[in-house]
Amino acid sequence: MKQYNVGVIGATGMVGQRFITLLENHPWFNLVALAASARSAGKTYEEAVGSRWLMKTPMPESVKKMVVLDAANVEEVAAKVDFVFCAVNMKKDEIKALEEAYAKAECPVVSNNSAHRFTPDVPMVVPEINADHIDIILAQRKRLGTKRGFVAVKSNCSLQSYVPALHPLRKYGISDVLVCTYQAISGAGKTFETFPDILDNVIPYIGGEEEKSEQEPLKLWGHIEGDKIVSAESPRFTAQCLRVPVSDGHIGAVFVRFENKPSKEEILQAWKEFHGPAQDLELPSAPKQFLHYFEENDRPQPKLDRMLENGMAVSIGRLREDNQYDYKFVCLSHNTLRGAAGGAVLLAELLAAKGYFD
Repeated sequence: MKQYNVGVIGATGMVGQRFITLLENHPWFNLVALAASARSAGKTYEEAVGSRWLMKTPMPESVKKMVVLDAANVEEVAAKVDFVFCAVNMKKDEIKALEEAYAKAECPVVSNNSAHRFTPDVPMVVPEINADHIDIILAQRKRLGTKRGFVAVKSNCSLQSYVPALHPLRKYGISDVLVCTYQAISGAGKTFETFPDILDNVIPYIGGEEEKSEQEPLKLWGHIEGDKIVSAESPRFTAQCLRVPVSDGHIGAVFVRFENKPSKEEILQAWKEFHGPAQDLELPSAPKQFLHYFEENDRPQPKLDRMLENGMAVSIGRLREDNQYDYKFVCLSHNTLRGAAGGAVLLAELLAAKGYFD
């Protein structure tokens, strides 16, 4: 595979830091540029981050002396790289404008941000589920007037726990889904040190999260029609999202109703056999086995299972029949690996394998 020079925009934040750790020894992507806000620009990365390095592994030596660029200087950053990862903390309209500015500078953007998730010609992709949606990039380039530039995004981090488990069951006609998500504090960019209010506590509201949890699966399961992605009309989703005192790992408690109810054995077999383009293409970050089912009643647990297959697999457990829905089960994924930076790196690998950065 060809080597690509890449940059990280929003490099000083928690997801930006996670991107840096994932790119440290990446076989295809060479990290050459770090960009952040004007207040960090001109400092070395080590100076800009200071004591705010939040990863469990040390800051890579390769980035410590790298001078942080101003993310607003689009042309300067774009000239150094083949594409960028974006994980900025800004208002949605500002993020949209910044990402499109990079795309128009012929610098593709693989975004962790939510701003463009419902732009009709921006693919929102989980590589195992809807890899074909990257074909919409041709229509997006036409709109933007670009040859190389485009924006592609990954979905909300909480979806990565339960949508992969539901996906291979769609052949049985999923009609209704109720999901309650129990979301780790790193999803808010927090640690226990910076978020003392969460200790001995659960917060039953995460702004915008329930709407994303109900609407984004339908875009993932949608289809390309002309120059836009049209969301699926079913199943019906309803969601509640809670912040819980866990460092990493989002859990989804799922209740599902089918038009053609499968047996428990059929569900377990569908999960065991499921694989997608990420596995078929043997992408570097892809888990060998995407979905893992635990027979134990007390699994999956974030502390025990979030790092399964380098944090890129989905863990499932407690499948049983329900007296109102057909079945219920519990899912877990690592929210800053599979859910955020790792999912974006996997998407970039898919785009690279399909030639979209060339």
